[in-house]
Amino acid sequence: MMERRILVLGIGNILVQDEGLGVCALERLQASHRLPSEVSAIDGGTMGLDLLPYMDGITHLLILDAVHGSRPPGALVRLEGEAIPAALAMKLSVHQIGLQELLAVARFQGTLPGRVVVWGMQPGCLEPGLKLSDPVEARLDELVEAALRELGEWGAASAWTQW
Repeated sequence: MMERRILVLGIGNILVQDEGLGVCALERLQASHRLPSEVSAIDGGTMGLDLLPYMDGITHLLILDAVHGSRPPGALVRLEGEAIPAALAMKLSVHQIGLQELLAVARFQGTLPGRVVVWGMQPGCLEPGLKLSDPVEARLDELVEAALRELGEWGAASAWTQW
């Protein structure tokens, strides 16, 4: 039986307000909870294909990111399976091109984790700036809790402890 190895990947450009949501959510999660040994976390920023080596041996991948759609700003979004590439077809920024390529290359190389889920939010503002928009900031803790619940469903919850 293969040992469970989980990667939480926060992605986005923190210089473009809500585009940096994934990185902000990951920082909030790490500031409030200690990771169990089978869970690693990476601030992937806008690294794209440079993240490929981190996929090796990962069984579960949880991506935190801004997800554009026709929802109100701050709406929580969960994507899995074929819904992920479809959602990434509507690009918010260059990093999402990199994310789409990362997942495609990992699949081609046989290193794509068996379980890939994206948790995110509809952005409210994609202008240059270092702070999240008010509607997104107001729901950031809900996004972190959703990510923790997902990890719990993957068997990691018993090891999560709040600081």
